[in-house]
Amino acid sequence: EAHSLKVEKILFRGKSKYQDVMVFQSSTYGKVLILDGVIQLTERDECAYQEMISHLPLCSIPNPKKVLVIGGGDGGVLREVARHSSVEHIDICEIDEMVVTVSKEFFPEVAVGYDDPRVNLHIGDGVAFLKAATEGSYDAVIVDSSDPIGPAKELFEKPFFESVAKALRPGGVVCTQAESIWLHMHIIEDIVSNCREIFKGSVNYAWTTVPTYPSGVIGFMVCSTEGPAVDFKNPVNPIDKTEDEKRPLKFYNAE
Repeated sequence: EAHSLKVEKILFRGKSKYQDVMVFQSSTYGKVLILDGVIQLTERDECAYQEMISHLPLCSIPNPKKVLVIGGGDGGVLREVARHSSVEHIDICEIDEMVVTVSKEFFPEVAVGYDDPRVNLHIGDGVAFLKAATEGSYDAVIVDSSDPIGPAKELFEKPFFESVAKALRPGGVVCTQAESIWLHMHIIEDIVSNCREIFKGSVNYAWTTVPTYPSGVIGFMVCSTEGPAVDFKNPVNPIDKTEDEKRPLKFYNAE
């Protein structure tokens, strides 16, 4: 499986405590963020991923107030969560501070989410952060992780999903990056099995198209805890019109 982008100029190359980080200017997809040799986002198609992983869960419940983002150091999920005026508090736990710093410097249109006063940034291990979270304290948890190798491996394992369920209120929702149906079915089967065992509300698999990701497709697990019914296929919480007018959505819509 291969996808090639022409590199016009390397803008940044560094090594954090956890991974290799690189940014380059491409000829067709704008600036590109690479972690350990794998494309994480491009300026051209990041909207498809960021909007879907954020609005699939947040539009499925009325008036979400407290949201936790695990990973997502580029700030794109924060940008999308901030569209919801009902949200009062946003925690983000990102393990790699270099990803945050680099994103703010080279991807300001993505990292703009950090400018929202509701955002509280925690640099650290998302697994440990969730374990320490107060039971039932979040309306939604969004897990914007890289692939299940290196620092993100634990974010795909059963104990992590158990911590997510514990941190959510009854009828709370989670959306987590869940790989490609064309390349990672064995991983997806394990994730679905774990989620069906842990989340007693709704358990669904969704997907979107992102041209620069392997196979051009990326999936999400969207689940809810036992409590008020959640129907992810029929959104109940529209995005504020004023926010959409200021910065129009590029990919997600309620249909």
